[in-house]
Amino acid sequence: MKGKALRSYLIAGLVVWLPIIATFVILRFMIDLLDNTVALFPKAYQPEQLIGMSIPGFGVVLSLVILLMTGIIATNILGQKLVRISESILDRIPFVRAIYNSAKQMIQAVVSTNSLAFRKVLLVEYPRKGIWSIAFQTGSSTTEISEKTGLEMVSIFIPTTPNPTSGFLMMIPKGDVVELSMSTDEALKFVISLGVMQTIPGAGIEKLKKQKIKNTDERR
Repeated sequence: MKGKALRSYLIAGLVVWLPIIATFVILRFMIDLLDNTVALFPKAYQPEQLIGMSIPGFGVVLSLVILLMTGIIATNILGQKLVRISESILDRIPFVRAIYNSAKQMIQAVVSTNSLAFRKVLLVEYPRKGIWSIAFQTGSSTTEISEKTGLEMVSIFIPTTPNPTSGFLMMIPKGDVVELSMSTDEALKFVISLGVMQTIPGAGIEKLKKQKIKNTDERR
């Protein structure tokens, strides 16, 4: 009995501390990354050389200032012209062009409030029938794909766990997906927690049951 109680206490302690430690580690990594912005300056103009000491957090503040100033410049006419010139230069470099355009389109799709990318959480049968995976709708397929397949297709991203930044891009028929009412944040928590945080709402479960019945009928 004491052994079970001790084990439950240890698990409860892990549940409390692991998210705190993970949050601290991630924030520390991000702060250290931003703090290294100072290294972009010539050594003679870095705080260690100017005042003889390092200023913790100076790089973070500097990064925020750079982002703010870039945003201000990029939203006026002159700044937009400079951005277009820079993009035209990058567009002439084959390998760099592909990376830049892909990164830009992805960020615009995620950040844009008008975009539906990653706004819809789906259930799809993957990697085979009867096994369901969480997915995010990233858009609709191209006209050519729909014409070739004769089906209305959707583009989806199936994240891996516990690292949702990697995954698989797939195009599947719209009728084969089950749309959930859970938010993107809830879905990410579900993926990152290895399914520990159960957040699939009742509406999604009902849709899943209907899809199972449909698949059973098709097999018959």
